[in-house]
Amino acid sequence: MADRSRDLPAARPGPPPDAVSGSVRGSRRGDRFANRRRITSLDPERDHVEILRISSGYEFPWDYVRALEFALFRTYCVPSISALLAKTGEFERRPQKRYDDTALLMAELVEHGYDSPRGREALRVVNRLHGRYDISNDDMRYVLSTFIFDPIEWISRYGWRPLTDHERLAAFHFYSAVGARMGIKDIPATYSGYRAFKRQYEAEHFTYSDTNRAIGTYTLDLFCSWYPAPRALTARAVLSMLDAPMLAAFGFPPQPLWLTRTAHTALRLRANVVRLLPPRREPRLTNDPKNRTYPGYPSGYRPADLGAP
Repeated sequence: MADRSRDLPAARPGPPPDAVSGSVRGSRRGDRFANRRRITSLDPERDHVEILRISSGYEFPWDYVRALEFALFRTYCVPSISALLAKTGEFERRPQKRYDDTALLMAELVEHGYDSPRGREALRVVNRLHGRYDISNDDMRYVLSTFIFDPIEWISRYGWRPLTDHERLAAFHFYSAVGARMGIKDIPATYSGYRAFKRQYEAEHFTYSDTNRAIGTYTLDLFCSWYPAPRALTARAVLSMLDAPMLAAFGFPPQPLWLTRTAHTALRLRANVVRLLPPRREPRLTNDPKNRTYPGYPSGYRPADLGAP
């Protein structure tokens, strides 16, 4: 097996397991860094499922959701991806459902593990949905890479604490394992190799197309529908978060520098407030109360119900 961790600093061992409070128990005592200590006591390759569940469900649930929203948005900058989505008509007819299906299927894998009964059921749904279309392996590899690196980059900028190397490596190992179970071939064997693939793919494939613009507009409209503010104001706020290559690939106008700086400052101020809050006691994964397509999920639903017409 390739040494997939050699391109990050050596993971420092944490305290022995019997000296570390469990994530929930430590949180109940109000210890803000109990989860971090638990994470660093684990092995990022062997225990990647547990690490990602703690990191995304307890430590950074809001950040993971926002980062993955923009990660999906990012994939629509590739014309071959946006052309396929335009052909299906899903974004035009029911963008909220497509978003919720994707978010919940990924949350099932993180919360329960990809080899659990619910995780295997979710993977069968994912593979069934993808099997309907002719998707290139490179596009699949690229989309998978955004699930690893976009949250890492987001939390590096806006998280209430820095991610540990354990959390970065765990995300890499987790989604590499998911990709293998999806039949994705030639997933890079190291963290830095996969990150380099992502950057090169974007440099080569981010280019304007009419389908990019169409899918990007549907997605922008979806984001704006979640907030009571006027669409013009919300749209500008969303666009201020997109980098120059994304704006060019969508054909969206750049926003004033003051607006971009304001948005970034607001997110950093939020991180300062979150740092002072008590730790989360319950994970925020499939039980997101803001889900619009499947209210109350997972009560009365199974992963197999997701993605159905």
